[in-house]
Amino acid sequence: MAEEKEALGRSEKSAGSKATRSDMIRLGIALFGGILVLNSYLAKIFFDLSIDETARDLSAFIGAFMLCVPIFWEAIKNLVHGKVRMNELVALALIAAFAQRDYRTAGAVAFFMLITITIEKRTAKGAEAAIEAVVRLTPRSARRIVDGNEEEIDAFTDLRAGDICRVRPGENFPADGLILSGNSTVNQASITGESLPADKNVGSEVFAGTQNLTGRVDFKVTRIGTDTTLGKVRSLIADAQQSKLPIMRLLDQYIGYYTPVILMIAGLAWFITERIDRVIAVLVMAVPAALVIAYPSAVIAAVSAAARLGILIKDVSNIELVARIKAVIFDKTGTLTEGKLEVARLQPVDGVELADLLQVGLSVELHSNHPAAIAMRNLAEEAGVSALNTDNYEEVIGKGVQADINGAVCQVGRETWLQELGISTDSLQETLSASESQGMSIVCVARGNQALGWIGLRDALRPVSKEAVAQLKELGVNQCSMVTGDNQRVADTVAAQLGIEEVYAGCLPEEKESVVRKVKQSGLVVAVVGDGVNDAPALAAGDIGIAMGAFGSDVAVQSASVALMNNDLRRIPFFIGLARKTKVLMHQNLAIGLGFIIVGVY
Repeated sequence: MAEEKEALGRSEKSAGSKATRSDMIRLGIALFGGILVLNSYLAKIFFDLSIDETARDLSAFIGAFMLCVPIFWEAIKNLVHGKVRMNELVALALIAAFAQRDYRTAGAVAFFMLITITIEKRTAKGAEAAIEAVVRLTPRSARRIVDGNEEEIDAFTDLRAGDICRVRPGENFPADGLILSGNSTVNQASITGESLPADKNVGSEVFAGTQNLTGRVDFKVTRIGTDTTLGKVRSLIADAQQSKLPIMRLLDQYIGYYTPVILMIAGLAWFITERIDRVIAVLVMAVPAALVIAYPSAVIAAVSAAARLGILIKDVSNIELVARIKAVIFDKTGTLTEGKLEVARLQPVDGVELADLLQVGLSVELHSNHPAAIAMRNLAEEAGVSALNTDNYEEVIGKGVQADINGAVCQVGRETWLQELGISTDSLQETLSASESQGMSIVCVARGNQALGWIGLRDALRPVSKEAVAQLKELGVNQCSMVTGDNQRVADTVAAQLGIEEVYAGCLPEEKESVVRKVKQSGLVVAVVGDGVNDAPALAAGDIGIAMGAFGSDVAVQSASVALMNNDLRRIPFFIGLARKTKVLMHQNLAIGLGFIIVGVY
């Protein structure tokens, strides 16, 4: 299998080399033909009397013929397949020019058309090269550890999830995984766009294609091949390459009608003037060479610039929408904040010990991946508190979790949820009011239908959140909102620090979606920024969904239109500004191209 794949790789590389050589030969012929046509022009201008006209025409004829052959060939292939495209119109213009013995005009038109086609092909090849560069980041071989010994294997065919691999300084990771031993710094710029390396130690996650810089590490493989973060990046780039802007799809749709319409106009010109030079002028000026590269060149440049900063656009049609964004709705936890909760306070009711409160909370949350559960586990580990055995674990989305401990039903979650279950929280009210005003998130703990107390958690704001919100407002984004499942007091505290005016607190996932739809009804183009599974409905409901930190939730990334490979919120205003500049450039290109055609034809 490995030998077959190696052979296939050599075959593909050989095919790619042949295609490159073919392009270079074609370009060389085009340049040589262009020189012959230019030589004829110069001879006519500067040596009109000293050089024989037949010699000048012969130079122009040979050059024009060399330039026209590729266009005629493409036109014939299109007609054989029953298609009418731009090449047929160009071919007719060239035939008309040849019929009038105007070889210099034919050569000039063919030369500029070939240059246009070359630019378009090079643009497409640039996108393909970007994908190939991503693929090359993953090493072909890996060092698998078996019974303490290293064995070198093919990373593409033999590596499996669960394998233990070793990576030395200067080498790239062959797969995603978790570090089991060793410490190092890792260059993740290929994925996140961040220039500074990230510190990695035991338990840290590493990603395929990133470079190990300093220490030797052993890691356990968790994802391989297309399932790795790098594999997903490759898929996103490929999807973006295949997608088109609405205006590009419209041009493709109507290009088949363009040639017949121009032929009708040319026929009308002949009917009115009976001058073949007018017909040739119409056909030549109607060649839509500018339209071929007006949009793709600007779009590919924008996609490439965004990708270098870790902004992956899943569909280029979203660029036009991003340019029109006037409202941004942020999730709070993990988006505006670090998403790394820490226990700030334990508040048991009278008669309950701190350790007992923490132990019940820890035991019930033991199998949850919620940030609050992780914070409790971290504190319990520091305090030496161990979890109790539980049964009948159940997670109620957006409300909390419950489990049985020694036959007693225990809950950890929102105060309102406990009240829905008929559990009184009156004993918590006095201390709850003060804590929430300090910006703490609260989870209440109950056992046997009795409140045991509450646990206060605090989540630090991301350092760039305030700056990002300010930059959005400078761009004219009229409405910056925050939607969160947290309580109103905590949400208001965070919003005030960031300069966000509109706050929607206490929202379940379906309620977040309703908020997004409500804002959209006001007529604004809405972007939704989130990072978790509970953000997926809202991300899908927005005009543009932006998934933070694409290392995170697969559901969030799939629901979003744009994936940020890092957690720098300043990339969002940058992307909006880039989209607006791209849109202006595309429209300028289109206007100039159409302007030349209209003026030339009429």
